[in-house]
Amino acid sequence: MFMNLFSSFDPSSNWTISSNWISSVLCLVVIPSMYWLVPSRLNFIWIKITATLHKEFKTLLGPTSTGSSLLFISLFSFILMNNFMGLFPYIFTSTSHMVLTLSLALPLWLTFMLFGWINNTTYMFAHLVPQGTPPALMPFMVCIETISNIIRPGTLAIRLSANMIAGHLLMTLLGNTGPSLSILMINILIIVQLLLLLLESAVSIIQSYVFAVLSTLYSSEVN
Repeated sequence: MFMNLFSSFDPSSNWTISSNWISSVLCLVVIPSMYWLVPSRLNFIWIKITATLHKEFKTLLGPTSTGSSLLFISLFSFILMNNFMGLFPYIFTSTSHMVLTLSLALPLWLTFMLFGWINNTTYMFAHLVPQGTPPALMPFMVCIETISNIIRPGTLAIRLSANMIAGHLLMTLLGNTGPSLSILMINILIIVQLLLLLLESAVSIIQSYVFAVLSTLYSSEVN
């Protein structure tokens, strides 16, 4: 309780120990770090990765769809961060479940299909029959192309979740055998687990890249 009006300006009047001067550093939370910190090697690596992805996606999407690559770079970044977070102990791997992967793939696919059939209906019908198909095989090709188009969101979701589940499950099963092994076998198991962890790190990068590139290819087909 303040004894007078001016006691509110006394640092010792606060009931907490180290929060008197928090207001002086709150601005650092609002200001992005790139304005007051020297960019680190990690920043340079990430900028290089996003620039490379932007060039590749721009090539796939065409020169008129420059801004669309930012959507797929954000998708790549989101999946990559979730994949890497799942490599830490006791952290839930969200990308290993169909709830998340299908919720990413299905809205993208529906958006592409609605845009294509509304704006480029003739092109979408022509895409069902590949060029040079014999007339006798055209009905079968239409059925095959339609089915392959419908299962695209499912294949995107299953590919990502299955690859993330497989490595994590193998590491868990190998780790559970540790208490029943000898000292020599435990050392071998640790080396195998480290190699699997390195493999899972590569799979995390590859699967996020594959998801983003396939989404970009599906988008370029409806233009």
